[in-house]
Amino acid sequence: MISAKSKGVIHLILALRDIHKSFGEKKVLTGVSFTAESGKAFGLLGRNGAGKTTSIRILMGVFPADSGDVLMDGKPLDHKKVGIGYLPEERGLYPKKKIIDQLVYFAQLKGMKTQDAVKACDRWLERLGMSEYRDKRLDTLSKGNQQKIQLVTALAHDPEIVILDEPFSGLDPINAMLLKDVVKEEIGRGKIVLFSSHQMSYIEEFCDAIAIINKGQVAITGELHAIKREYPRDRLAIRSPEAGRIAAAFPGRTEQAENGELILKLESPTEKMDVLRRLAERFDIDEARVFEPSLNDIFAQYAGD
Repeated sequence: MISAKSKGVIHLILALRDIHKSFGEKKVLTGVSFTAESGKAFGLLGRNGAGKTTSIRILMGVFPADSGDVLMDGKPLDHKKVGIGYLPEERGLYPKKKIIDQLVYFAQLKGMKTQDAVKACDRWLERLGMSEYRDKRLDTLSKGNQQKIQLVTALAHDPEIVILDEPFSGLDPINAMLLKDVVKEEIGRGKIVLFSSHQMSYIEEFCDAIAIINKGQVAITGELHAIKREYPRDRLAIRSPEAGRIAAAFPGRTEQAENGELILKLESPTEKMDVLRRLAERFDIDEARVFEPSLNDIFAQYAGD
């Protein structure tokens, strides 16, 4: 297996095209399609049972689709040539085994020679601040540190595709920050990074594009910024110590958001500049901007019943 960097590839495109999958009489996926690019993070979202895990397993080659294609740069994905690193939501390591032994074992399963595997695993243990646990048993570690060991199994073999399923689960703020740095580094190295998470704040922070799966179909996919701009731009989000006075000046047109912002409904998007000018002239304004829906809002719309 040769990494994208060593091959000089600067842009990879992973595509699922019209994927169908049934288990017995149950149709799980009915035409799933989405595209992810290297050097960017892609969010795969959906409620439990929507089809995310089945899509990931087909992508990884755990089992085949009934129909449809998994393509890399327009050609069928060859798992012997393209490395995939997977961080599962449910951890799959051996609690009674020495950490370095099982890390090297998993790296060998991904095609690495023993000597290369040891060096790569030690590099990652050092990067994650885990070198002191190298020769410990896994069950002596905290849940957060076990999560970091699991992450090494996903990254040690330098895969082109990195799939992270609820990667921040169980991490304290310091370790979450460390994982954020690692993910950003992998994106910067030209990897295709797929996130699957219910923690929308992380998806918004990392992901350039998303796909929301609902009942085995892609309800919406595309660049997150473009999806947000498709919503009517007829509301302003305002931060001001005079929020009460602003609400009184625009009766029936404001509401308080959970984050403390005042949301002002415009009579039409063309009114925006006039209202902003009036606000600046009459009130103490800390911030005023066009309101865009959060990813939580978008998810609720497209993943709901």
